[in-house]
Amino acid sequence: MLIRFSILIVICLFCQEAFSQDLPNRRKVVQQPAKDDVPKSTKRTRSKIVNDSARAIYGPKTTLSITEQELFENKKKYRTLDTSIYNLHRWNFVQRFENKYQDLGNVGTALNPIFPQVQSTIGATSGFKVYDLYYETAEPRHYDTRSPFSRINIIWGGRGRSITHIEFTRNVHARWNFGFNYRPVLSANQLPYAGNKIYQVKSQYYDVYTSYKSKDERYRMLLSYRRIRHHVVESGGVKLSSVDSTYKAYFDPNASPFLSSSQSNPAGSFGSTEEIRNAFHFYHQYQLARAAQFHHSFDISKQINTFHITPNPETTSYFKYNTEKADTTFVNDANTFQVIQNEIGLKGNAAFLFYDFYYKLRSYSNNMSGLQGQVPNSTGIENYVGSRITFRFDSVSQLSGQAEYLLDGHYKINGALRTPWLDGELYSVLAKPGFMQQGYFGAYNSWVNNFSNTFSNQLSGRIKAQFGPLFISPGFTYTALRNYIYFVQPKDVPQVLPMQSGGNQQIVSPEARMEIRLFKRFHLRPHVIYTSLINNDDHAISIPTWFTNVQLSYENVLFNGALQIQIGIDAHKKSAYKALGYAPSIQQYYIQDSFTCPSFWNADVFLNGRIKRGRFFVKYINLLQQFTQQGYMLTPLYPGVRNTVDFGFELILFD
Repeated sequence: MLIRFSILIVICLFCQEAFSQDLPNRRKVVQQPAKDDVPKSTKRTRSKIVNDSARAIYGPKTTLSITEQELFENKKKYRTLDTSIYNLHRWNFVQRFENKYQDLGNVGTALNPIFPQVQSTIGATSGFKVYDLYYETAEPRHYDTRSPFSRINIIWGGRGRSITHIEFTRNVHARWNFGFNYRPVLSANQLPYAGNKIYQVKSQYYDVYTSYKSKDERYRMLLSYRRIRHHVVESGGVKLSSVDSTYKAYFDPNASPFLSSSQSNPAGSFGSTEEIRNAFHFYHQYQLARAAQFHHSFDISKQINTFHITPNPETTSYFKYNTEKADTTFVNDANTFQVIQNEIGLKGNAAFLFYDFYYKLRSYSNNMSGLQGQVPNSTGIENYVGSRITFRFDSVSQLSGQAEYLLDGHYKINGALRTPWLDGELYSVLAKPGFMQQGYFGAYNSWVNNFSNTFSNQLSGRIKAQFGPLFISPGFTYTALRNYIYFVQPKDVPQVLPMQSGGNQQIVSPEARMEIRLFKRFHLRPHVIYTSLINNDDHAISIPTWFTNVQLSYENVLFNGALQIQIGIDAHKKSAYKALGYAPSIQQYYIQDSFTCPSFWNADVFLNGRIKRGRFFVKYINLLQQFTQQGYMLTPLYPGVRNTVDFGFELILFD
């Protein structure tokens, strides 16, 4: 009898425990415990508290953002937060831009486009641009948040390479937002690699921004301050006494650089380049009428490019040239370029038409020690007039254009067509040469030139077609250049010099993009570009004939949406060609004909994933080097990073 009673008690307790668990779509009910001071005659009632797990109210869909350009074009629809994992593993700046740039084999080093680009500024420029992407691609977005928003993105690349992005923004109230970004880049020296003891790249970028709109939204204001200090220790590439036809010696883990440094003597025999930029930007607009808005922007910016080195026998044998005024104890070549700009205009929407008419006043100055009075127009004022116009046929199709005229004769015209089945772009630019190309006075390079204005035309188009699981997009790009300015090291001249071509260059690049979906979850994405130099006077252009990107990936969402993944392999190859060399003393890439960068498949295996509000990736880079002991080389003498593992994650918070 006692045993049966005990079993009955256990069954009752088990049933009570089972029914007390949360059931699907059933609210959990909690009873209030009896208290000592409650009269015995008082009945205990069921609580109205229905769930002890708080539901998240704020998230990616309540964190909205917009760029200044979108706001300027009256695109009032804010974007929700991007949580996509597609190609999250492409974190370095070469892969982010589809391998269309070359660098010096390490994250944060000097960048140069492989295919010619049309100059965007028709007025005065500094002429230094190898570090542009590290600054220009970090422009802040402006937010409208329901709650404080924080982003922490950390990437630990193998062999001491890392990038961090810390972002915070919040609304003071419904119409006023402020925030900041902090993006450091640290890359350890790879020639040779000695752990995280000697950093080749140290970059510190930050910005502070705010936005405000009036209660009736007739007035909008954006304000920001941005600054970057990008410091790179220059290695000069791998130094070899002899080279075989396979170039394997360049990928020896113990290969020595031309310009060496050590932890015990970091200032001994190395050179370093540095770029410091800061910019204050203010933009505001006011709704005058339903179809008319007044807008005004004000900018103050400064760019300082510096080359430091301590001359010694090692550096003398590398640079092979000294000016008479060069400091024999310490070199500090610095160029400072400053701009103050005001732009005012009238813009608005009329049915499907967006228009803008503006006037821009720009004052500039360029300063380098020893060059005062030698370079024409080192200070001046520029007056621009221009117009922008966009025809929006529907939410996905539009035709846009811009014309800008500098009152001394320079101009820029561009147009773009965007439709679901066809994209097209047209550029025509007559621009001033950069100041650096006109005049320079450094320890190892000096010149004064009077170059003509540069002219460029570029036309590109792409067809987009979807046939079931097959997407195909053939296209082409035609580029024509005249008075093209390039750098070259002439024979029997021990320095790299700027030259202006007396002829013209014409480049045609047909291409094809495809995406093939296989078995619903597999995706094959090839991209091939073939380039033909129809005309290349003075041999001023050097481009690989074949350029290939291929990705094969498996993409799926698992565990009822709890895990999203993309697993695959990325591969890239260029045909062998005489890639541009790099001159660290002037921060410029130049034409050379003595070194051919070999053709090599660079392959990375990757895993991208997202769990709730966290994204992550893991990838093994340069897989084939594990088997061939030979890697890739984007720039002569500079081997790419050896095979290693990269890891990164991003965490976003909404409170």
